[in-house]
Amino acid sequence: MSIQFNILTLFPDMFPGSLGQSLSGKALERRDWSYEAINIRDFAQGVHKNVDDTPYGGGAGMVMRADLIEKATLSIEKPGRKIYLSPRGTPLTQALVKELASTPALTLLCGRYEGVDQRVLDAQDFEEVSIGDYVLSGGEPAALILMDACIRLLPGVMGNETTPDEESFSNGLLEYPHYTRPDEWAAADGNVHKVPEILKSGDHAKIKAWREEEALKITKKRRPDLLK
Repeated sequence: MSIQFNILTLFPDMFPGSLGQSLSGKALERRDWSYEAINIRDFAQGVHKNVDDTPYGGGAGMVMRADLIEKATLSIEKPGRKIYLSPRGTPLTQALVKELASTPALTLLCGRYEGVDQRVLDAQDFEEVSIGDYVLSGGEPAALILMDACIRLLPGVMGNETTPDEESFSNGLLEYPHYTRPDEWAAADGNVHKVPEILKSGDHAKIKAWREEEALKITKKRRPDLLK
């Protein structure tokens, strides 16, 4: 299984960015995933190739034009599921990531300025997805985050196929804490920090129970909303 990302952007050189490194970079070389960054400005005319204009009704900032975004979208042979990265969108959860990762093609629209003309979102059936309750200078960083979350779920990318099933949000809880060598560590705070004895016991049933208990405690403390 592989996935193709079509990225509609004013800054195509921002891709693949960090996704060209490490495990995702190796997966790109293997063609486990692929991408094409389409420059929306290529579909504009005139000397300055303007892609935005002032908003109807007044207000600060500029709005990206619907006609140019549609031309860029229609240039894609297989757009697949179309997503506009927007702070007002549906939250990007791990459940949604799993759903998107099973899609052969995704088209990601990266807005700039004050956003994009609503009409192209309606006409081209773009879904709006948000990576969090904050505003970025553009949709490109959000697109990279969505891509990263999907790529790491593709078969063979992570190496250990069981890893995604034990991570935060995979079972509705935050992930349990991890420890490695040395067993005892003298930290700069002046204290000696030790690995919990249960993790060195070799009793897998007890270790599993401890991890579940720790995950529940962390979730109750930091994200009680997940327990609802």
